[in-house]
Amino acid sequence: MSRRSLTLLKNLARNSNASCIQTRSVTYMPRPGDGSPRAVTLIPGDGIGPLVTNAVEQVMEAMHAPIYFEKYDVHGEMSRVPLEVMESIRKNKVCLKGGLKTPVGGGVSSLNVQLRKELDLFASLVNCFNLPGLPTRHENVDIVVIRENTEGEYAGLEHEVVPGVVESLKSLKISFFIESFDFDVTRSLENSTRFVPGVLESVESTTRFVPGAVENLKVITKFCSERIAKYAFEYAYLNNRKKVTAVHKANIMKLADGLFLESCREVAKKYPGITYNEIIVDNCCMQLVAKPEQFDVMVTPNLYGNLVANTAAGIAGGTGVMPGGNVGADHAVFEQGASAGNVGKDKIVRENKANPVALLLSSAMMLRHLQFPSFADRLETAVKRVISEGKCRTKDLGGQSTTQQVVDAVIANLE
Repeated sequence: MSRRSLTLLKNLARNSNASCIQTRSVTYMPRPGDGSPRAVTLIPGDGIGPLVTNAVEQVMEAMHAPIYFEKYDVHGEMSRVPLEVMESIRKNKVCLKGGLKTPVGGGVSSLNVQLRKELDLFASLVNCFNLPGLPTRHENVDIVVIRENTEGEYAGLEHEVVPGVVESLKSLKISFFIESFDFDVTRSLENSTRFVPGVLESVESTTRFVPGAVENLKVITKFCSERIAKYAFEYAYLNNRKKVTAVHKANIMKLADGLFLESCREVAKKYPGITYNEIIVDNCCMQLVAKPEQFDVMVTPNLYGNLVANTAAGIAGGTGVMPGGNVGADHAVFEQGASAGNVGKDKIVRENKANPVALLLSSAMMLRHLQFPSFADRLETAVKRVISEGKCRTKDLGGQSTTQQVVDAVIANLE
């Protein structure tokens, strides 16, 4: 036998033996006591919320995950989040929640927004990515949308000054709107001024001469803009992401969104290894549906982030499979990543066919946040395996499985 043949046989034997060796990745060295069970506040919420949160409870129990839940009954029609629930979240630092329905109109504020404001959950994170085995229009999608959560149109500070006149003070935006019977003319302008250093007031005035008046004030602060920019770049750095894209409308709101961009540019200089670029929000939406693989991490003001995250979720497989959460300096709330206020249709609840994948993946994010990475890996691997096999899928993913059938399949695939 030639020397070359012997060398080839030795290499083949070496590679064969190496493939039989079971390897376990090194995650981290826990500190003494890190394995102690952690309390997590659980809010099942409305609609499909109880179904999908129960799915998480079952999987956590099957994994023997080192957490236990403090469950509270909260519903979207309540005027406020109960005090005992807020105290539980502040004590536990972490919350997992289903959707809380926000009534349209009627002066009832969103409890989802209340939680973010009272706990100062300034960053919303939604991860939109292709799941292996789930067919979508685009491939290689892996987008993280990081949205400023405390300023903007979601503040919802509104009141009726006099009959027919509504003043809406939204911590990011103000629009002025006057109506009269005498004319049928519409004109629009933006007037932006700085009234204190680092705070920009943008008065967008749309005047229509018919009855009624509405006023919206847009205020962007350098503090909040820098804070969300720092979080986005820090996330990219820690997760080996290569690019951060700032989404804006500074071509129209030159000072308001201009201050947001100014803050992003200053932070970007501190991360030379990460590519930074900017895109106007309307062009961004078009680019998302045409070529989503060009995006990596996206950082946005409040309203734009909601639009961008839901668009990206629809491209990557739907809101039923996209995980997400809201985080601040001291607390974190994990929930379905996109359309968190969408509690599903009554028919889905009656038929027990809600998709639990998004909240299961969000709970994997929660486990990593709690420094239980091996449990997070097991859960995420099991969910992806079920999706890849394609035998158990709810209707939104092209199947007919019930919520419980998906849960049972995930538990069966846990290692």
